[in-house]
Amino acid sequence: DIAGRTQVLEHAITADVALIRAEVADTAGNLRFHETARNFNPLAAMSGRVCIVEAEKVVDKGELAPDDIHLPGIYVHHVVELTPEQAADKMIEKETTR
Repeated sequence: DIAGRTQVLEHAITADVALIRAEVADTAGNLRFHETARNFNPLAAMSGRVCIVEAEKVVDKGELAPDDIHLPGIYVHHVVELTPEQAADKMIEKETTR
């Protein structure tokens, strides 16, 4: 009861694992996304108990400028660097027509 009104508390859904993809990650887990990947990847990372990142490129800590970091490393648990072949394979970005 808040201010005389009955309220309902809904708990957030928490994923066990969040698997996201970043353009660049540093060794501290700070991430930079490419274009529209900024829309939902940060939210997915924050909603998972464990966040695993597929990064197209991994750089040393401090190489990303603070203004270029879209998600701080506090939300990232593991970073996996992709090979050039894996980074080039973006299945969801293939053009489809009917």
